[in-house]
Amino acid sequence: MTGTAKPRLSRRRRALRLVSGVLDPRAWAHLFKLVNYYNYSHVAPLRKVTLGPGAAISPNAVFSNPERISAGRGLHLGARCHLWAGPSHGRIVIGDDVLFGPEVMVTAANYRFNDGSPVTAQKMDEADVVIGNDVWLATRVTVLPGARIGDGAIIGAGAVVTGDIPAHAIAVGVPARVVGARTPFDRPA
Repeated sequence: MTGTAKPRLSRRRRALRLVSGVLDPRAWAHLFKLVNYYNYSHVAPLRKVTLGPGAAISPNAVFSNPERISAGRGLHLGARCHLWAGPSHGRIVIGDDVLFGPEVMVTAANYRFNDGSPVTAQKMDEADVVIGNDVWLATRVTVLPGARIGDGAIIGAGAVVTGDIPAHAIAVGVPARVVGARTPFDRPA
């Protein structure tokens, strides 16, 4: 098999590329768009989320309808997590000491799909999402409207939670199904 090597740029060409990139007004316009996105998806909404003490929120977490999102003490919200409460009444309620891995998506609203076209004009169904105390949602878990996750549960990476997960259960898969259980223990004082 024959291949072609990627040509290497000279120092002069790399320096020219750097200067032209820094001086390009389109790059600066894009920077302002990114700052605007960060403000309306994280900074401003985070002020409206009800958080208990000791919350650790990743700086790139995203919130929608934050006035309907509440969490107890010790929330750890990982990188690129999305918490989307419903547009009219769907709430997200999170207990104490909950750990979200990276890229977890929790939504209290979901579009219908048989109400006609276009799909973007469909109405939404909303239902509260309740996540108990001492829960761990691993990387890329998706929690859909109406889901209830009991205290002490662990949801494995990539799982999709569509209904009820009992307390201390270990659940995995799409849709999430219980495959084991954690041993409950008393919290240190």
